[in-house]
Amino acid sequence: MEATIITIMALLFLSFVALGVFVTVKVAKAAKRGVDRTIDQARRTVEDTTLRAKSLGQAGVAGELARLRLSLRTSMRATQEALQAGVGEDASLKESLDLFRRLSAHGLELDADLKRLEREPDRAWVAGQLPELAARTERITGSADALRRAARDRALKFAEDDLSTLSAQIDVEAGALRHWTGPESAQGATSGTTSGSARAGGPGAGAPDAAPADGRRQPAGPARPAGQAGPRAAGEPSAITGPDPRRTAYPWEKSARPETTT
Repeated sequence: MEATIITIMALLFLSFVALGVFVTVKVAKAAKRGVDRTIDQARRTVEDTTLRAKSLGQAGVAGELARLRLSLRTSMRATQEALQAGVGEDASLKESLDLFRRLSAHGLELDADLKRLEREPDRAWVAGQLPELAARTERITGSADALRRAARDRALKFAEDDLSTLSAQIDVEAGALRHWTGPESAQGATSGTTSGSARAGGPGAGAPDAAPADGRRQPAGPARPAGQAGPRAAGEPSAITGPDPRRTAYPWEKSARPETTT
């Protein structure tokens, strides 16, 4: 019995140790990924700033190479962010994202070539390579821009279609809420008035100005206002009472300040 208890305790201890090691490894990997992302983002920011400064401050071959690299990196990064942001809502962008990955391989190769030419001492030979490099850059950035703009146009088209459908549904609901203004309601109100008049003129209904048997007219009681046609039941809300302003249902409504007792 004691050996069984010792074995169970040992197994529990080993399980806790293994769980602790697993959690520690996962946390360490997550922290490493976060640090790597931060370092990569900082390095990209420094490189973009350096390229922007070279393209504006330097003339000749060095400035043209910096301008090509900056144009390539800006276009590719914007397209990647647009496709990755939209693929979660539109599954059709997965194929576009696969095409962009293939295009990225050519972009990385071109960026490496441009970066290597920045260290080339023969500036005359590099100047001769600039037209071909500019054409490659234009083809890659043009394809990336086409993918990004098509994805944006697709998202705008879907949003416009959804808004049009919603507007049509709201118009139908608004018409249903105004059902009393339709011709059917007017016809029903006319027939109801005719039926009421017929019942009022039928047998057993006295005229409103008929005098009593003794010849004396009874004094009429005080007229009741139009808004108080009958006694209100206990607990029945008034028709003109507005909703509680403190009960807000939409984020753009401001909450009313609570009343103070002081």
